[in-house]
Amino acid sequence: MHVFVTGGTGTIGSAVVTELLGNGHTVLALARSDGSARTLEEAGAKVLRGELADLDVLRSGAAQSDGVISLAFGRDYASPDALARGIAEETAALTALGDELIGGDRPLVTVSGTPWVPGRTATEADPAPTDGPVGGRGRAVTALLDRAADGLRSMAVRMPRTVHNQGRGGFAGLLADQARRTGVAGYPGDGSQRWPAVHALDAAVLFRLVLESAPAGTAWHAVADEGDAVRDIATVIGRRLGLPVERVPEETFGPFGPIFAADQPASAARTREALGWRPTHPSLLADLENLRP
Repeated sequence: MHVFVTGGTGTIGSAVVTELLGNGHTVLALARSDGSARTLEEAGAKVLRGELADLDVLRSGAAQSDGVISLAFGRDYASPDALARGIAEETAALTALGDELIGGDRPLVTVSGTPWVPGRTATEADPAPTDGPVGGRGRAVTALLDRAADGLRSMAVRMPRTVHNQGRGGFAGLLADQARRTGVAGYPGDGSQRWPAVHALDAAVLFRLVLESAPAGTAWHAVADEGDAVRDIATVIGRRLGLPVERVPEETFGPFGPIFAADQPASAARTREALGWRPTHPSLLADLENLRP
């Protein structure tokens, strides 16, 4: 299969590109900079220059491909307005890609987040959250999956709060970055809230499996660790960076504060059973041992 990939140089995307190429697929990847283009070419992908906001470029990439994996998202999370702009850009991109692929059997796989359900572990059957700081993203993905009824083979892979590789990435990576800036390995709330996690290389396998075989209109969970306590995550970060571990105000984490403070374990039982996905790489707490001061 010739696959068009957006976001192919990120923590998830770079692993997905490698996974696809290593399993007999070819890749056309969107690149917005010379550096990204070089990275993708060195990995073995062909490059299409452009940005996520270039809808005509996205349509061109989809038109040239047998399927699409859409992973790109804006890099500015510093304020609620910046996050909203990123969600709006992603929504427009998904609409354009869907318009190009509708009416055939070419898959469109997008990325989403695992939901949080008060009092229990979230499953694949739970709807994506449509309120809160990232509610717009949930609405966009839900709308994309609903287009399966109109002939679009759309699927979503829901990612946990932390997608990690060598101690970097996801919400745990943001905690580590914040710790380096402030000199404190801080966590919001009482620290008992749980975050699910997955190694990027395991997540990449699931994206490939969904692309190859999942039915239209379905959502899947890339969850290896159902829920690590945030205090435990911060404790490893503090130990590895040589910093004190302390509770800090939720506002410390900007627009992500309410999400960071929520208890949000998630299961991938249905995904494992239906698609035969078996994570094999280190857990989050083990992978955080790779952090260096």
